[in-house]
Order: sequence, then C-alpha cells, then structure tokens
Amino acid sequence: MVLGIETSCDETAVAVLDSEGHILSNVLDSQVEVHARYGGVVPELASRRHMECVELLTREALDLAKVSLSQLTGIAVTNRPGLVGALLVGVNFAKALAYATNIPCVTVNHLEGHLASAWLANPHLPTPAMVLIASGGHTHLALVPHQGEYQFIGWTMDDAAGEAFDKGAKMLGLPYPGGPAIDKLAENGNSQFVSFPRPTIHSQNFHFSFSGLKTALRYFLRDEQQKGNFPLPVADVAASYQEAIVDVLVEKLCRAARQYDVKAISVVGGVAANSRLRLKLEERAHAVGLDVTLLPRALCTDNAAMIAAAGLEQLRRKEGTAWDMDAISTLQCKHDVSAMAGNGLN
Repeated sequence: MVLGIETSCDETAVAVLDSEGHILSNVLDSQVEVHARYGGVVPELASRRHMECVELLTREALDLAKVSLSQLTGIAVTNRPGLVGALLVGVNFAKALAYATNIPCVTVNHLEGHLASAWLANPHLPTPAMVLIASGGHTHLALVPHQGEYQFIGWTMDDAAGEAFDKGAKMLGLPYPGGPAIDKLAENGNSQFVSFPRPTIHSQNFHFSFSGLKTALRYFLRDEQQKGNFPLPVADVAASYQEAIVDVLVEKLCRAARQYDVKAISVVGGVAANSRLRLKLEERAHAVGLDVTLLPRALCTDNAAMIAAAGLEQLRRKEGTAWDMDAISTLQCKHDVSAMAGNGLN
C-alpha cells in the first residue's frame, strides 16, 4: 500500500494505491478560487493552503481507501520541480509521517509522475511508447522504452503549452485558469478565423516554443483594435489560437513516434484534458495506425495517484531516500537529452 502526496503548485493531493497499482483513493483540494482574483498562482498563498489541507486530505484518503497507517508500506512525495515553498510542505509532512510510522519514503519527480499516469490509465500501454507531457510549466517529449525508463528527446525552449493557453486567455479577457476557458469558448468558434503561426512545427528537432505564438496573438489584438474592429468574435479568435497550439503538439508527437518507430502514444499533464487536442490526436493516431491512450481528465491535472504510481516503481526496486531529502524548485536536467527514472532527474 503506497500513500502518494503532491503539493508542487496550487493543488493539494493525496492518494492510496495497492501493490498492483490500483487506485484505492485519490483526493484533491483545488485552489482555483484562491488564486483566480490574481490571475495566477500566488506562491505564498499556495503554501499556506497546503499546510491547512495536507493532513486532513491524508486522513480522508486513508478513510476512503479503508486503509490504516499501519497497513502502508511506502510513502511517495513530489519533491521537484515546482514552487519551493509548496514542495516543502509536502516533503516535510511526508518525512514526519514516515519517521513517526517507520515507513519507507521516496521522492518523485513531478514529470516522472505524469509519465506514470499513462500506465495508471492503461496498464497495458505497450512499450516502447512516445509520451507527450503538456502542462502549465512543461512541454516534454519522452521516449519510453520500458515502463519506468524514459529518455527526453524534446522539451520547451521557452513557454510551455499550458502557459501559452493561460496567457492567451488573459489577453482575450477570459477568466483564470485560462486553458479550460479557451477550450470551452472555442467549442463554438471558427478555428480558421485567424491564421496564427505554428512555431517549430517544421523544425528537424522535437523542441517546442510558444512565445512567438503569444506575441502573434498580442499583435493581432492590437492591430484589430487600431482598425476599429472591436468587439471581436472572441470565440473565433480563441478557437484559432487553440488550433495553433494543438497542431504543433499533435504533429510533433506523431512525427516523433514515426521516427523512433513506436506503435503507442499518449499525452499526459493538464493540457491533456483539452477536448480539441484529444479529438485531433485520436483522429491522427488512427489515421497513421498508432495506439493512443487518452487519460481520464482526473488523471490529467496534478494528482497524487500518479506520484504514488511512480513511487511504487521505486519501492519495487528497493530504492530509498535519505532523511536529508529536500525540495528542489527546478527540473535540473531540463537541457539534458536523456534521463532515467530514479537517477537522471536527481
């Protein structure tokens, strides 16, 4: 029985998995209402909310799983990357709980957790596979030769896909969080209304860059205002902007799968909940004969089940973490070409 704890950003999450990786409980406290008035996450407020919630959520997760502390055989906690204050809350709580109960504790890289969520959604996802991590802070392409082993072949050079969604939504006057707001509005929009650029879509590598797309949206809005074309059909602009992001993600993921000769693909992270991305990826995958795994939306956003799943793999390998483990705000290996679970992201 593994307890997973996730506090890397603005959501406190706790989950319990059994030895086979089945989710027994997966609870979450969202801070959207706390940060909405500021248009983004305020680190200090996030840390305070984690402190208020983490013990209560742990009790709730254990109760829902019908598991006692004495039945736990391991604790897994996110310790990197993220907001360092938020991470410290989870890490210190996990260490204290592990020490008090004499239970092994392991630290998990947040991205490693997202990768593990693909197998939570589909335990039979074949390898080798190509997995796209697309979230507010990260856009990485990972080649997964075997479950628990991975190699990054591409990453974001500036803004991540989720950040592009959020900042684009802010320019359009949409509420926080921006990704879901654009997704919902774009359902009734014309995705061909504006021909936005598709940054890096034809590049020979598998890196991503969305800062130019944000700039293109800003200039478009400025020019239209100068022409007196306001109010604009915001749904059409949102749909066009979303289409540009989705096109890049789908093209690079499928091209990487083809180049590395894998038969299975998946997309994980908060952006994986985007309805247009899911539809377009499914259509493209079926057209080129790829096995695609789309996660339930509850496993797309930050959650503790994925941290417990990644931790379970470490515990199976008899890996442990020293008591002086600490929170690390950066990914550290961001510009490395490859990484192995358990050591390459340390």
